[in-house]
Amino acid sequence: MAGSKTRAADTATTAPESAATDAVPDFETALAELESLVTQMETGDLTLEHSLAAFERGVRLTRQCQAALRSAELRIRQLTEDDTLEDLGLETLDDE
Repeated sequence: MAGSKTRAADTATTAPESAATDAVPDFETALAELESLVTQMETGDLTLEHSLAAFERGVRLTRQCQAALRSAELRIRQLTEDDTLEDLGLETLDDE
């Protein structure tokens, strides 16, 4: 009985954490979390289990960031129609 209560308590404490890590953060949040994970892993203070979990999370965050960048690139291409940006003549604005 005591063992099952401990497992239930462990599950209860890890469930919110896993739910939070499964959420899809925006690009800036994902990038900041990825940088934090890299820093943590570089210290070498994590256990093997925590290192693997951090690595897995890092892979997911990297894929989310890559997808966000691809989406942004597609939007830019759609806005520029012919895949080239027009010269807005910003140099002339600086001269005025």
